Amino acid sequence: MTTPFPFTAVVGQDDLRLALLLNAVSPAVGGVLVRGEKGTAKSTAVRALSALMPEVDVVSECRFSCDPGAPDPGCPDGPHEPGAFVSRPARMVELPVGASEDRLVGALDIERALSEGVKAFEPGLLADAHRGILYVDEVNLLHDHLVDLLLDAAAMGASYVEREGVSVRHAARFLLVGTMNPEEGELRPQLLDRFGLTVEVAASREPDQRVEVVKRRLAYDADPAAFAARWADEEADVRARIAAARELLPSVRLGDGALRQIAATCAAFEVDGMRADIVMARTATALAAWAGRTDVLAEDVRQAALLALPHRRRRNPFDAPGLDEDKLDETLEEFSGDDDQDPDPDQGPDGPGGGGGQPGPDEGPQGDDTGVPPEAGENGQPQPSGAGEQSAVRAAEPFRTKVLSVPGLGEGAAGRRSRARTEHGRTTGARRPRGALTKLHLAATVQAAAPHQRARGRSGPGLVVRRDDLRQATREGREGNLVLFVVDASGSMAARQRMSAVKGAVLSLLLDAYQRRDKVGLVTFRGSDADVALPPTSSVDAAAARLESLPTGGRTPLAAGLLRAHDVLRVERLRDPARRPLVVVVTDGRATGGPEPVALAGRAARLFAAEGVASVVVDCESGPVRLGLAGQLAGELGGTAVTLDELRADSIAGLVRDVQGTTRRAA
Repeated sequence: MTTPFPFTAVVGQDDLRLALLLNAVSPAVGGVLVRGEKGTAKSTAVRALSALMPEVDVVSECRFSCDPGAPDPGCPDGPHEPGAFVSRPARMVELPVGASEDRLVGALDIERALSEGVKAFEPGLLADAHRGILYVDEVNLLHDHLVDLLLDAAAMGASYVEREGVSVRHAARFLLVGTMNPEEGELRPQLLDRFGLTVEVAASREPDQRVEVVKRRLAYDADPAAFAARWADEEADVRARIAAARELLPSVRLGDGALRQIAATCAAFEVDGMRADIVMARTATALAAWAGRTDVLAEDVRQAALLALPHRRRRNPFDAPGLDEDKLDETLEEFSGDDDQDPDPDQGPDGPGGGGGQPGPDEGPQGDDTGVPPEAGENGQPQPSGAGEQSAVRAAEPFRTKVLSVPGLGEGAAGRRSRARTEHGRTTGARRPRGALTKLHLAATVQAAAPHQRARGRSGPGLVVRRDDLRQATREGREGNLVLFVVDASGSMAARQRMSAVKGAVLSLLLDAYQRRDKVGLVTFRGSDADVALPPTSSVDAAAARLESLPTGGRTPLAAGLLRAHDVLRVERLRDPARRPLVVVVTDGRATGGPEPVALAGRAARLFAAEGVASVVVDCESGPVRLGLAGQLAGELGGTAVTLDELRADSIAGLVRDVQGTTRRAA
């Protein structure tokens, strides 16, 4: 068995270690989402925590880890006779990004259920993680429906499997930990809210601390067992402290003063719903137990707010995470009660490391983990880069856009934009199963079996079903696409008011792409060439940051922009052939860069039409006299053109255009 890296040997990352320990003390806190750049010990700390968890007693030969003192009455392996049990370490179960729904919740053998009447159930990862840790690395890359199932089970403490009237339920209570790199895309705000705590981590900028990280890692790699032995005493101390805090937890008093501070803080920061208040209360109680106290103090409420609120304040993916600590202190001071002490912003909960974690020796101060990169300017926005005839223009306010989709039926990753064959969605037909049966089409199965009942000896009521009769349901849902923005940043588009509107439109489309689970890319053209401002990625906030700092001015190399976009699609098609592209060209249609710019742009556009690439031209032309060049470009691309006004979902012009188009098609 591989020796895990000791939890107490992790250098720095006090907030991360504290959040994990609080969940170990009180799993009701609701888990931890760890956000941060790659190489910041996220996975190492989570795996190390499992070695600190107290052992659990389980019923012998129960696949669902029932507690012998209080077995689950609905356990599929039950009912359990009192007596035999075994003690084992708490498990840490890892959920792979590519896991199927059956692997997560378990597989119900529909074939045996129909043909033999046997409820045969193979437990999934949720059952394995019961009374332990469920770890999801890169949780933001997990399919949305799997994240929904995961968080529902974590909230209810049970997993339900329903297949064609056959159901299985089992207990599933676990410490949920997810890690993610925000550069690879964000979780939806609804899913963020379901994680109890969130921690932002970053590598330390202190040379001494970085040296200590390298020393410990090299020592561990050279001899894991010897390295772990050096930290055995510290590990034992933390393990004992977790057990003591668990025992003390029911005795901790959450006074009215602390509750008023919690409620006032959540109201002051305008978080949605009541989950934040409940999570803060549980976290503050766990902090007091971890510190060995039976009363919740203002400092516990403050630390709980820093862990439980930042991710709940994000309204869209372009909002920077974080919490205004001055505002937090003012709120706590205003609502301080007689039974609480004044908050001290420089003092964390009592415990190792000042942050409640268990640091090793010779640790330096933690690195900057504010979530704002060092090069960021005011309001956390990146400083403009590159030179141009004009400085960057701020984007206008985003708005809800019309739905732009790719025609036809795809088979790409699940999303919310274009029609596709998916595992989840409305049933459109049936087919013979290829491999294991997952979604039974009951009516088609009965229809296939019915003609053979006499030959199978069935003369009375009932139905004899054989494997050849089974039919798999085919379903149609929605897929996410690659939305590649090709943005004209030239002088013809450079009137500041107009460019502000253009950026606002692209920002609106980016927000729409985030909500529909698309990948996005950004190509810009100006001067004499085109640049890939952002290669295709799931991180739409990265695209928004590049857009915000985009300078404008110069000539209009439209052909260069289209050819660069064509190259991006060619490479992306090799990486992800199932994801269909949607090219959105934002331009007024003028072409002034290079020799024969108009003819060359036309030839470049016809490349997209020849390959059947779906495209939309957002016409940014303004003024009383309009040339209609964007419409001509859309025709050569084989796509459609919409004006900035028509792009709005509530646009009157867009509604009239849609109605007229419907009338013409009907005629």
